[in-house]
Order: sequence, then structure tokens, then C-alpha cells
Amino acid sequence: MSRVPLFTPILIAGCLIIMLSFAVRASFGVFQIPIAKEFGWLRAEFSMAIAIQNLCWGIGQPFFGAIAEKLTDRKAIIIGALFYAYGLIMTSSAVTAGAMQFYEIFVGFGIAGTGFGVILAVVGRASSNENRSMSLGIATAAGSVGQVFGAPTAELLLGVMTWQSVFLIFAAVIIGSLIFLPMMKTERVATKAKLEESIGQVLTKAFKDPSYTLIFLGFFSCGYQLAFITAHFPAFVSELCGPIQPGEALYSVGITSTSRLGALAISLIGLANVVGTLTAGYLGKRYSKKYLLSGIYLGRTVIATAFIALPITPISVILFSIAMGSLWLATVPLTTGLVAHIYGLRYMGTLYGIVFFSHQLGSFLGVWLGGKMYDIYGDYTAVWWIGIGIGLFSAIVHLPIKERAISVHVA
Repeated sequence: MSRVPLFTPILIAGCLIIMLSFAVRASFGVFQIPIAKEFGWLRAEFSMAIAIQNLCWGIGQPFFGAIAEKLTDRKAIIIGALFYAYGLIMTSSAVTAGAMQFYEIFVGFGIAGTGFGVILAVVGRASSNENRSMSLGIATAAGSVGQVFGAPTAELLLGVMTWQSVFLIFAAVIIGSLIFLPMMKTERVATKAKLEESIGQVLTKAFKDPSYTLIFLGFFSCGYQLAFITAHFPAFVSELCGPIQPGEALYSVGITSTSRLGALAISLIGLANVVGTLTAGYLGKRYSKKYLLSGIYLGRTVIATAFIALPITPISVILFSIAMGSLWLATVPLTTGLVAHIYGLRYMGTLYGIVFFSHQLGSFLGVWLGGKMYDIYGDYTAVWWIGIGIGLFSAIVHLPIKERAISVHVA
């Protein structure tokens, strides 16, 4: 039997689609201050729009996973891209907070159809056992590559055009990503017993397994931390970081304002995460995934505690971005790999989609609470400490997970 190569057309196409999808998604924090200033909205108004986007992403994930498993992966991606583009186009016409919040429902479902749940399930099924962990790491890292250029691109475009025009350009980018779909021709290889398993049987088995509940609970803090930072960190940096003075190293390379530093911070997080996620994929094949996950959450807790406890300076922002970025999406290949290892590949998209809903519940809370507490207290301090607490919780709950495959017996 010939070995399945690591870099297949499916992996390459999946990486390109998820990269463009996440480039757009990761840029939303850059729009926070310009939109709020134009309409005089409270910080919580825009935050609610992004929170709704994240929640609908989570709600849509298991449904798009089921669509991909019952119809085809490519149909699920096409539907997702259409939702995504429509939401962006309509968002560009929003003039009230309620309208923007409503249109983010479509963006959220669009991200679900073009993001991790569908793409990673395709990549996981198309990979060999030997390559699966690394393939999932590469596909996840592609999302970080999108983050590297998404926020800075949005910030540059906002310097020459309106935010409404930028959203229209992003809608065209999402539709354009469908050009890679012909490369995603998948063949589902499974035993007769696996093909006979119903989704209900697999879900029942998973829901009765305490390990699945622990995975579900543990992924919550990941969503909280990532969504809060993505949505609010550019504004946080712009308002709390000390000014960048002429003659400083950052100033000399074009980072002349804290708004640019905020966009750079999101980019650096994505850049560092490329390395971190690939490392997680590599280690996931060789070491216990649950212990790696516990270590990642503990590392995030330490990094966030040090950052918020010390003075906020341009250098601390850079160091935090690189350190947190190295652990940013490293949880994703390990969590998807853990789900696939324990419950199999047949309904991986749906099972991971349900776990991912917990992630997006955390995302909703992180984004919304960030805006709400900012409006009440005038800063983000309390939101940071909540994130630190639930990060430590996630580090603990992964430890009892039983990392062994289970089977579903068909009557």
C-alpha cells in the first residue's frame, strides 16, 4: 500500500479557504472604534454584534458538520460562503446597532460553513493515521496565517476608504475563495460497521461518556479568551498603551500610533500561532493530547496574569502577543484529534461541532462582557481576570479525560 502524502490537494485547498475566512473574521476588532465613533454607539453595541456572530458560529457548526456528512463537504462550504458574503454585504449597509447585530447572524453561520468544523473534518478524514495530527495542525495554522494579514489589511484599507467599502471587498474575497473547491474531492473510506452507525447512536455514546463532557467544558475558556482578545485588544491597546515616540524602534518601522500597534498585535498573535499550532500538531502524535491541552491552558493563564499585572507598554504588548499567540489555536488540532481518536472519524464534524459550540458560548461571553464591563467600569480589567480564572479551570478539567477509543455497537 502506497503511503498517503502529507500535503494533498484537499489539505492545500482547505488551508486556503480557512485562511481567507479567518483573515476576514480576525479583522473585526479593527472596526470597533471607527464604527462606534461614526454612530456614537456604546462599546457594548458593537461588542454585542460580534458576540452574536460568535454565538451563531457555534450554533451553526454542528449543523454544517451534519450537512457535510449527509450531503457533501463542498456543498456545506458553498452554503457557508454565501451566508458569509451576504452577512458582510448587509453589514456594510447597517446604520443602527440592531441592524448590525442582526446581520452578524449570517456572518456567524458563514464562518461555521467555511471554518474549522467543516474543513478540519474533511482534512482529518482525508489524512492517514500517521499524518492526521500534523494535517490538522497545518490546517489550523492556516487560520492563523489569515489572522497575520487580516487585521493589518483592514487597518490599511480603512486609511483610504470607508469601513462600508472594506466589508464589500471582504465579501468578494469570501466568494472568491470558492475557486479552490474543485481540489476538495473526498472519498469516504469506512468499514461496514462504521457506515451502519447512525449519528444518533454515536451522539448517545458520546453524551454518556464523561470525557466528552469534560472536553466540552474545557473548550469554553478557549473561546472566551480568543474572542475577547480578537474583538477588544486593538481598542485596549489604543487606549491604555503608552504613546509611541519618534526614535523608538517601532516608530522607525512604521508603527507610529497605538491603533497601528493594536492591528500589529493581532497580526503577531497569528504569526506566532503558526509556529505554535504546527508544534501542537507535531506533539499531538507523540504525546497525550489531554496533557498537552492542560499545559496550554495553564500557559495562557500565566501569560495573561503577567501581562495584566504589569504596566502596559508597547514592548509588553509585543511580548504578550508573541507569547499568547504561540498558544492561540494550538488547542484546536489537539481537541479535534482527541475527538477523532476517542469517537472515530465517521461523524467527526458533528461531534466536534457540538464541542465547538462550548467554545463559541465562551466567545459570546468574552466579546459581550468585554463591551459591557468597559461601559460600566471604563476599562477591561475585570474581563481579563475572569478569563484568567476560567483558563485555570480548563487546565484542570482536561486531566481526568480518558484518552482511549470507544466503539459503538450496532444492534
